Amino acid sequence: MRHRPLLILTSTLAAGTLALSACGSRDDSGKSDDNEGSGKQTTVVIGVDAPLTGSLSALGQGIKNSVDLAARTANKNKEVQGVTFKTEALDDQAVPASGQQNATKLVADKAVLGVVGPLNSGVSQSMQGVFARADLTQVSPANTSPELSQGDNWLKGEKKRPFKTYFRTATTDIIQGRFAAQYAHNDAKKKKVFVVDDKQTYGVGLASIFAQEFKRLGGEVVGTDHITVKETDFSSVANKVKNSGADIVYYGGQYPEGGLLSDQVKKTGAHIPLMGGDGVYDPAFIKASSESNDGDLGTSVGYPVEDLDSAKAFVQNYKDADYKDPYAAYGGYSYDAAWAIIQSVKKVIADNNGKLPADARAKVTEAMGKVSFEGVTGKVSFDEFGDTTNKQLTVYQVKGDAWHSLKSATFKD
Repeated sequence: MRHRPLLILTSTLAAGTLALSACGSRDDSGKSDDNEGSGKQTTVVIGVDAPLTGSLSALGQGIKNSVDLAARTANKNKEVQGVTFKTEALDDQAVPASGQQNATKLVADKAVLGVVGPLNSGVSQSMQGVFARADLTQVSPANTSPELSQGDNWLKGEKKRPFKTYFRTATTDIIQGRFAAQYAHNDAKKKKVFVVDDKQTYGVGLASIFAQEFKRLGGEVVGTDHITVKETDFSSVANKVKNSGADIVYYGGQYPEGGLLSDQVKKTGAHIPLMGGDGVYDPAFIKASSESNDGDLGTSVGYPVEDLDSAKAFVQNYKDADYKDPYAAYGGYSYDAAWAIIQSVKKVIADNNGKLPADARAKVTEAMGKVSFEGVTGKVSFDEFGDTTNKQLTVYQVKGDAWHSLKSATFKD
């Protein structure tokens, strides 16, 4: 969708410079307020769009805070001489129309030279064109739907990048869906799957890719169905799952409905695991179910942040900054997205005698395509479609009241 995740980001940052104090302040709008206090500073704003309220707010707040942390770190270390970075965070509530309005607002602020977000692929579809017309770089830490970067005909092998301003630090569902199917069939030894999606861009695409790969591997799709977001009674679908004889159910969607679907499938007596993508990999998935979720599976992009040497500084600095909400699944990826924008601004200024050019947005977009550094989540760089070159993923399993990593690997065809 969006899901998952630092400070050893460039070779020029020595470990001793990475200590972060809670300098500056944040107002309720999410705008950082760092003041270097000496010399004339140019203010560059990094926009943030995410669901800051509603059922997905835990993920959205993690995105906002992680971008804020990147801006604060850049200011603290004077990463770009003469520039103070600030953030402007807007709430899309996981609603495409709200995302489009936010995109328009961010475009209107000439100080905004890059935007991190959104969480949801469906929201991103409503924003891409707005940003593209303004030459404003957008970097999502969580979008996974392939069409956002490779066009509507990607499934037919006709890949065409729709918007040169769109980038992402999360890998696509082309990778995630196949990775999940390979684990379910080859590692978990499941042979019959019932596939459910939530009729949303992210869920439909992920479920379709999983089903296609599962069948290619020799597995059988014994049934398919759909549920509606924000509904709570999925008993009809749950009964179909039980009667199908499936030994696993795959769900393309988010954790609020995914947790309830898992609960209701198990209440039918079909004690089979539910598997989903990064949209279900959240503690709230477990909390949504009154039945035991032991054995349920989820995939997420990247390796567990806590296990990465490159993420140790990020984890500690996030803790030291005393944010109210955790960095959650996409914190590392959000930090890396913001740092990519910061590095692009740095190059643009260096190439223009220490000043921002009149066409700074277009120049930042151009620089983004050449970004390359060691980030929180590993190597950060983008291919010709604006997709991340990082194809690391992890399978998680519910044990008791928490998710635990089972397998991490770099996807290979």
